[in-house]
Amino acid sequence: MLVGAYDPEAWDGLVFSDQPGRGFAIRFSLERDGERADGNDLMHLVHEVGPHAPDSSYARVAFDAVLPFGSEHDGPTVAKAGRDAGLTVEWSRIDRAGAVGGLSVSFAGTLTMHGYFPWDWEGVWHANYGASDERAGQERPVGHRERQIACHEISGLTADGECAIALVLQQVTGGNRRDHDGGPDVTAIEAVVPFSVSPGDRIIFTACMADRLEVARDAARRLLVGDTVSRRLQQAAAAYESSRVAVQGHWEGLASSITNNLHWMVSIKPETGRRYAPAGRRWIFPRHGGGRDHWTVFCWDSFLNALQLAVESPELARDALLAVLETQYDNGNIPNWRGRYSGTPDRSQPPIGSFAVLKCYLRTGDISLLDRAFPHLERWSAWWRASKNGRKRRDGNDNGLFEWGCDLGLLTDSPAAWENQASHHQLAAWESGQDDLPNWDDAVWMEQSETFNLESVDLNSLLALDCECLALMAERLGLSQKAVLYRDMRCRLSDRVNEQLWDDALGMYVDRFWDGRRSNRLAASHFYPLLAGIPTAERAERMLVTLLDETMFWGRYVLPTISRDDPAFSDQQYWRGTIWPPPNYLAYQGLRRYRFDDVAGELAGRSVDLFLRSWRDYQTCRENYDSRTGEGGGQAYQSWGPLFALTGIEEFIDSTPWDGLRVGTLTPPLSSKIKNVVLNGRRWDILLSPEGYRVDVDGKGLLYSTGPLVLRHLEVAVGQISAETLSTEPISLAVNLHASQLHLTIDGRERDVPAQDVRLPAGTHRIRLTQKT
Repeated sequence: MLVGAYDPEAWDGLVFSDQPGRGFAIRFSLERDGERADGNDLMHLVHEVGPHAPDSSYARVAFDAVLPFGSEHDGPTVAKAGRDAGLTVEWSRIDRAGAVGGLSVSFAGTLTMHGYFPWDWEGVWHANYGASDERAGQERPVGHRERQIACHEISGLTADGECAIALVLQQVTGGNRRDHDGGPDVTAIEAVVPFSVSPGDRIIFTACMADRLEVARDAARRLLVGDTVSRRLQQAAAAYESSRVAVQGHWEGLASSITNNLHWMVSIKPETGRRYAPAGRRWIFPRHGGGRDHWTVFCWDSFLNALQLAVESPELARDALLAVLETQYDNGNIPNWRGRYSGTPDRSQPPIGSFAVLKCYLRTGDISLLDRAFPHLERWSAWWRASKNGRKRRDGNDNGLFEWGCDLGLLTDSPAAWENQASHHQLAAWESGQDDLPNWDDAVWMEQSETFNLESVDLNSLLALDCECLALMAERLGLSQKAVLYRDMRCRLSDRVNEQLWDDALGMYVDRFWDGRRSNRLAASHFYPLLAGIPTAERAERMLVTLLDETMFWGRYVLPTISRDDPAFSDQQYWRGTIWPPPNYLAYQGLRRYRFDDVAGELAGRSVDLFLRSWRDYQTCRENYDSRTGEGGGQAYQSWGPLFALTGIEEFIDSTPWDGLRVGTLTPPLSSKIKNVVLNGRRWDILLSPEGYRVDVDGKGLLYSTGPLVLRHLEVAVGQISAETLSTEPISLAVNLHASQLHLTIDGRERDVPAQDVRLPAGTHRIRLTQKT
């Protein structure tokens, strides 16, 4: 049974589905001063993107009823401080087949409930307006206004007659339902119940599903008795708040800025019931014949979204990963985007799937995820190299390096007009995920090879990373021969990148044209070789100089997609100089891999500050940001927007293929605490501050430090802790292993130490602490 806000056009709605391809939905629309807001109109009115439990046990969202209504209005973006929400909607799933909800109103106008069948689901609604209190089994609530209580039952039946839903709505304060033209007993494909409302009004509802209408109706009526709805909502809100991942202190709200946004993004493929995270609630593409497709899954967006969902819900992350893997075409291509009725068989997107799957696996140890994903990822990896027109698909000049491209023979008539109007050059640029990056301005589309004539740093780095992660996955699956194969492929590609794309004069990897010329353009994605582990330590240090040069990439607002000294930087639109979440996140991961922990921490801190300012002030989750002013741009609610915040979460704790379990940072924020992180089967609470850290595991204090440090390959067992430590100053640890004396092994040397004063010199050390027996 699925219950949740799964219709992308209904921010304030609920979908009830007992099986794939069947179910019901409700949503609410607003009318005021002759204007009406419904569906996507509410995107422009969002006041609070509130909590949304991944199991649908509690959710809340609020809208500003003072802003202009209607789809023609895009804004304005206004600060939320001091403003009241015009409508607050909250609901809680009850058991398996129902929900209760409440709507609090602070505007004068009309609030209308719509019962409808989303997507291509079919059925009929019976709206029995004006049901009495007695019929609904209703007791008059304490403290209600002295007006008649408006109570209405609406029931629905699926087209096959196998499932019914009963809803009961009650206006517990304020005026009554408006007259409806349909009369008292309406039978239709949509039920419409309008209420006249004024500030202070409250409407509650209950909804239950069952195989027979009388069962659903009885259950819905019982939930209305007394203050059941309000009490259940309060209990559900408190229960979720106490158990969810949360950050307190200086980075207050950091975790919720990820989980609130991502959980509200989640939708379903209605024909399968698979949950997925679209690029955003407005990113559902059209379909042939008009209207919107049933779903739209973007490739690298989905893989990155899974990393964000995994912060609190491995189940949602797993679903999001499987949803994008299932878009794979028969030839192995995981496409740029795909819907139920159309897609892009001609092109793919950045190959980060194996990296995302591996990271999600490391959080949980769920080997079945690798089992499901590995065959898809293998076929996708082979797709880039498959023979086409006598050469490898994306190695147009057959020299072992790859270019972005498009398979012209697979182009289809798309319902999206912009697809049919795009040049072949643009299609190849779209495959890169960086749609109008200035680097592509200089590339030439080669008709014969169906690729650019530009061997790009980003694609080759990510393909090398893909091979490395496939090798690691193969090892965990016991496929040793495949692990050797992918390691060899990774080494050969890394060698080619080092030989052909390194510019020693610049100290950076750069794109290379087929005639041997090197591009003079540097992009944020040119730091991806760090993530792929390609440069030597010396070359990585030289790349760091470029990164920290404020005339190029560093500054208050980082990282611009193109170097600040590039002529295109001043464009500051889309991928031309603005700041985007994916390059920041992937560069952060690369810096951590090369142990540039101080710079990684600075990048995380600036990314967090950039994102949280927009989130706290405006409750927006922006697509990109101006590199000069830090102002948000693009879509107001883009699902990968919180990747900026994810770098902050990973300053507390993370798990990667090269660091294992990692805790801590060299550049902590002012006192901030994360709690309820479940990783490696344990619950972690971690306090970071410049004065020192505290690490709790499963509710018990484990470790305290007198200063900032990083713990890599951290392992905690009964009576033992081991890790690789890094600090810039000598520090002392207090370690709780239930013994006053511990046996310390540090860099191979052994001694006994007091548990409350384990002293470590500055630098990197390998330590193991055990109970002294």
